[in-house]
Amino acid sequence: MSVTPFAPASTAQSTAAFRGRIGRDARSGHYAVPRRYRLHLSPACPDGLRIAVVHGLLGLDDACPVTFLDAIPDCPDGGHTALRPLYEASAHRYTGAAVGPVLSDDWSGRIVSTHAPDITRDLARRFGGDRPALYPCGAESETEAVERLCAQGIERAAQEAGTAGTDPDARAEALGTLLETLGSLERWLVGREYLIRNQITAGDVELWVTLVQLDTVHRHHLDASAVQRIAAHPVLWAYARRLAAHPAFGAHLDLDGIARRHHAHCRGLEAAGAAVQILDWAAHTAHVVDRH
Repeated sequence: MSVTPFAPASTAQSTAAFRGRIGRDARSGHYAVPRRYRLHLSPACPDGLRIAVVHGLLGLDDACPVTFLDAIPDCPDGGHTALRPLYEASAHRYTGAAVGPVLSDDWSGRIVSTHAPDITRDLARRFGGDRPALYPCGAESETEAVERLCAQGIERAAQEAGTAGTDPDARAEALGTLLETLGSLERWLVGREYLIRNQITAGDVELWVTLVQLDTVHRHHLDASAVQRIAAHPVLWAYARRLAAHPAFGAHLDLDGIARRHHAHCRGLEAAGAAVQILDWAAHTAHVVDRH
């Protein structure tokens, strides 16, 4: 799969306050022990949704419990009151926002990590046994390529294409990048069930969450013609629909929470594309048991 080069996107991940890792044994300080760690996340947040899906695929309900946060943070700075004690215990005189997602250590009452990519990798690699290999050996570069493609070719391009007030040529160029990326993925998925190997991997989680955001958030700021062109990738959207029907994916799809979070934080103008839904996500996840 070819990846169009872009400058790194600016994301919350790049400024994560805590970057602890779960290691293999006791010498690492943080080592894998069932029920030692706890996740705090909102599936309405893209990073929270990624972690929740990985957690579900790995079957870690008993080994690493989850505390779900509300879709809309209750603090003016964008943080969650429920996370404030963890942040204050983890950093002396912490004054920043107490944001999720968080991986915490119940033994110490402190935060291990707020960096979503590290959290998903550690969950997959440190709680082994017969759990699925979401980061297959030898597929590291492919997984990283999918992450870059999603962040830059879809996420950032969709944001720029839907930004009102910017240069029309810049918006058109961003839309072209988005459509080129989707077309590349469409061709790659012909005859394939999954992105990498013949199994669900972290690459599928990354792409699926990105497509959810494209349809439930970014679509609202694009014109109807652009959304119709985005929807004109039947193989790609059939792939997204199949994954939505999987319990580990669909059970965490909080459509109402995503909508509330978007409306609470978005300052952009709604465009005609808001009325052109690509997938009926609720219909494809209707049979999945609710996460609550």
